[in-house]
Amino acid sequence: MPTLEFTKMHGCGNDYIFVVADCIRPADPAKLAIRISHRRFGIGADGLILLCLSRTADIRMEMYNADGSRGEMCGNGIRCLARLAYERGLVSKRSIRVETDSGVKPIDLQFDGARVVGATVDMGEPILEGREIPVDADGRVINQLIQVDGRDERITAVSVGNPHCVVFVGGDSVFKLSDLEFAALGRKFEHHPFFPRRVNTEFILAVSRGHLKMRVWERGSGETHACGTGACAALVAAVLNGRADRRATLELRGGNLEIEWREAGQDANHVFMTGEAVEVFRGMIEVANGELVPVGQ
Repeated sequence: MPTLEFTKMHGCGNDYIFVVADCIRPADPAKLAIRISHRRFGIGADGLILLCLSRTADIRMEMYNADGSRGEMCGNGIRCLARLAYERGLVSKRSIRVETDSGVKPIDLQFDGARVVGATVDMGEPILEGREIPVDADGRVINQLIQVDGRDERITAVSVGNPHCVVFVGGDSVFKLSDLEFAALGRKFEHHPFFPRRVNTEFILAVSRGHLKMRVWERGSGETHACGTGACAALVAAVLNGRADRRATLELRGGNLEIEWREAGQDANHVFMTGEAVEVFRGMIEVANGELVPVGQ
């Protein structure tokens, strides 16, 4: 039976299975993502990310959530992908351009001696126009009232390559919910008809103007320990609602991310994310005949 080499990595506990797909690739990545992401019957992860060759950038990221759905962008995953590409010799530069389903993202690797430990990613300009996020509304959706399971909720909608719904909370009650209670809440937002392509939902407590605490429900994966694009969306939403400065620390269950929404200069309106990129382990997994195909097929 053929085998597939993989590397498990995480950024702030948001973990993915990475496969270098420069010569061979999974024939059905969505199906493989479901199988290997299972935390009891697989390797266990929030999804599968393929490191592919690119004609428009240094490398390309192809991402699948744990339920097999395709993800346009992953902030924690892209930092790990850049580290993997550098350490495998697929790129030799410390500044890398990564093609994603939401455009090309520039990344600057961070080193501790010769070892890559993290990265800063230029996530580009946030999308605030409702139909482009997408949500079922025209114009900006800032502190807008919607009904979720019969309750009034005020939301701010932002896309950072994928759609996000940011909800500000007045206390820490949402952080005390059990996993089952939080899952029930997250699913109600994810599948709400206001979000035609489902949505990632961030619940944010503004501890101070430079410190936001976050709990996140990701579409297709459930609750994760961190979400890089979600942290970026949360800061943008906090600035738009007057709750934070343009540079802040986002405290997530798995660690901290440093987010900056630049106001002036060459990178004005771009959101930058800085965080760790950690390798957990490498391994081989058996796959059935026909599950792997040469690149290009």
